[in-house]
Amino acid sequence: MKILRLVSQYDLSEKIFMPKMKTHKGAKKRFHVTGSGKVVRTKGPKSHFRRRKNKRVKRLFGGKVALDSVSFAKNIKEFL
Repeated sequence: MKILRLVSQYDLSEKIFMPKMKTHKGAKKRFHVTGSGKVVRTKGPKSHFRRRKNKRVKRLFGGKVALDSVSFAKNIKEFL
């Protein structure tokens, strides 16, 4: 009897589920969320013409930077 009650509680035919939000693929490639909840982006001009750039420039643009704008970070989290 207990098993029948548990099955009837979790009957999915009665509940209406909203569709899931799809991730924005462009935002997925450019941003990610850290464990603490910050939105992080990569620095810019490192992906092209690496042979002609100085080592110092490549090193400076190698890291990741947290977003400063709280409202912009909130929008990005919705995309992800």
